[in-house]
Amino acid sequence: MNDQPAADQSQVISELSRELSLFHITMMGLGMMIGAGVFLGVGNSILHAGPGGVILTFALNGLLALFTAMSYAELSSAIPRAGGAYNFARIGFGRGPSFLAGWMEWFASSVAGSMYALTFAIYTVRYLQFLGLFSLTEPQLHLVEKVVAVVVACAFLYTNYRGASETGKIGAFFTAGQTLFLVFIGVMGIIVAIRDPERLQNFRVFLPNGWPKLLLTMGFTYVAFEGFEVIAQAGDEAIDPRRNLPKAMLYSVFIVTLTYVAVAFATVVAVKAGDPDLGGAVPWKWIGSFGERGFGEAVGRLMPAANLLLTLAVIFASTSALNATVYSATRASYALGRDRMLPEFFSRISVKRKTPWIALAFTGVIVLVVATFLPTMDVASSASIMFLFLFFLVNVCVIKIRLNMGDELTYGFLMPFFPVFPIIALICQAALAVWLVHMSPIAWVVAPAWILSGVAVYYLYSRSRAIPTEDEILVLEEAREPGAAGEGKRVMVAVANPKNAVELVRGAHRICRARGATSAELLHMVRVPAQVPLSDAEKYMSEGRESIVEAGLYLAPLFPVNTTLRYCRNVARGIISAVREKGISMLIMGWHGGARTGAFALGSTVDPVIERSPCDVVIMKDCGNRKFERVLVPVAGGPNARLALEIAAMMAEKDGGAVDVLSVVDGGRTFDVEQFVSGQVERLGLPEGVVTAKTIESHGVVSSILDEAEGYDLMVIGCTREPVLRRMVRHSIPDTLARLCNKPVIMVRSSGGIRSWLRRWI
Repeated sequence: MNDQPAADQSQVISELSRELSLFHITMMGLGMMIGAGVFLGVGNSILHAGPGGVILTFALNGLLALFTAMSYAELSSAIPRAGGAYNFARIGFGRGPSFLAGWMEWFASSVAGSMYALTFAIYTVRYLQFLGLFSLTEPQLHLVEKVVAVVVACAFLYTNYRGASETGKIGAFFTAGQTLFLVFIGVMGIIVAIRDPERLQNFRVFLPNGWPKLLLTMGFTYVAFEGFEVIAQAGDEAIDPRRNLPKAMLYSVFIVTLTYVAVAFATVVAVKAGDPDLGGAVPWKWIGSFGERGFGEAVGRLMPAANLLLTLAVIFASTSALNATVYSATRASYALGRDRMLPEFFSRISVKRKTPWIALAFTGVIVLVVATFLPTMDVASSASIMFLFLFFLVNVCVIKIRLNMGDELTYGFLMPFFPVFPIIALICQAALAVWLVHMSPIAWVVAPAWILSGVAVYYLYSRSRAIPTEDEILVLEEAREPGAAGEGKRVMVAVANPKNAVELVRGAHRICRARGATSAELLHMVRVPAQVPLSDAEKYMSEGRESIVEAGLYLAPLFPVNTTLRYCRNVARGIISAVREKGISMLIMGWHGGARTGAFALGSTVDPVIERSPCDVVIMKDCGNRKFERVLVPVAGGPNARLALEIAAMMAEKDGGAVDVLSVVDGGRTFDVEQFVSGQVERLGLPEGVVTAKTIESHGVVSSILDEAEGYDLMVIGCTREPVLRRMVRHSIPDTLARLCNKPVIMVRSSGGIRSWLRRWI
């Protein structure tokens, strides 16, 4: 057996085959959603929420599923790889959360597969017994059901081994069959209601038990909408995944929601009030009294040969769902093996079939063991809770990745009204997960137990063996001085170019001293060309090491210093991550100046750092080893004016200089610069006469400030608060001043408020 990792094998072995069309992956999602959930959930929903409640249950769950499906669609279009939620969490939150995401998805999908195998066996065996083909005692019936479940599970494990094309074709066939059966039931319900309008009186008491019961039924039946996430697992095997994955997810949720609502309607109108078999009971109460069998009892009265039709629908539904869950679980464990979160043999791919056969084998073991030995209903509820956990994590991921990596990724789909839909989904999913304790307390024992076992596997095995991905941030070298590890204010200096490293830290030293910082962090992000593999990152460290060494030699005798060399494909994201990780209060960077480049006003590194950094940011342009005896601070009352004046005073005070705070009146709103200066002088404790207020009138703000700056040694301005995307189409005054001014310039952006708190933690 070949022991080489899959990534190191030949192209034929290491790649999954791209054979799944939009139709195939849409059917795959439908196949997993239209499973046992709808058959078991309709009767219980009518029992608890009433005839109108069952309609609202499926309609609102469909809307909630659509919100999460949009999150999956956006992330899958940008990250079209096998692994689904595992990949999203790896990029959004790192190795630990991503391992748990894959671990939970593997278990949840596998156990769901065993449940669908048992559903197939129960309905098939009992229908054959109903036809009189054989007669069995209850223990014998139970044993036969287990045997049939194992046989059908093995059949679909083999189907998945045959390859993605076979999986997609078989799944599409069974899914099309089950969908047509359910659509037919829904259409028959509408026809019956049109022919006999009196049946609509079954909805007279729409919500007999009130709105609170609706949350209970939504939590119980949400399992019926789990399945669109399996489409994300087809990222390596779908044709044109950036376009087709989002379409398939949204199409499948839309089709399933309409189908479920129609079936729920048909179930309620299937029973006619006054029927002698009801014993005088109200139709919806009679249906609800059968619990999970209520759907079958009601539909059996809807049309001729209804029992046969229902049995066929269940057979098609359970087998298509089994096929999809086996596929999903296999791809989840394959992704863990691919990144060495699990042993590398999980990523082995069959040369002939191009399928991850070892991952499939381990998935089969879980499916068969659960189907044979374990009570599946409570474990299936645990799988439902884990799916809700996964959906919660994915909705957080879509927010974080869009905000932190939106300029790095190529999206094939962007959800509208971002981030409203993910936030609504987060709130609702948390409520449903908590409420499920009323349905299955055991599930809240099983689910945490599986998660804790995953935590143990991660810390004992995965953490030290996982291979880095292209989107990961790596620490290549780090040196810490004993005197630089104290608590307190910490300043980070991002050093890029060895030619100006010393000049940058000279200016940074002034700020560190004036701010009372306890230590300085020197950071260099190693730039590795896009075409170079991640394993060769260390070959590009020499320039960064030179920058760090030169800056450290200058600063170390004056101040406690720590140094770090990191790697990230996107430098801005790497810097922001380091700021969060180390609890930095101020970030100082250099900027080369120059004209606007591409879509960015100040550059692809500086612009995102200014917008997203959770701390104060200071950008220095051409400050060098200079004396700043006269410093100009243009202000207009923005949120960064206070920090701009503070930094200007720090730079001028050492040289015995003075600061002029300039306000340009252009005929519009005026700013009381005198009051601003007096308040800030008192706040900063500056000597009298150091800071002076100055006002000029002009209709050209930029040109007036540039003309005024000619008589000064340094200009300090506040950055714009506008997002990067808005600055792409509209030039801000601070950006324009920084580019056009031929004097040294410092740009500042202050932190504070809820926005900076969110930047630091989310």
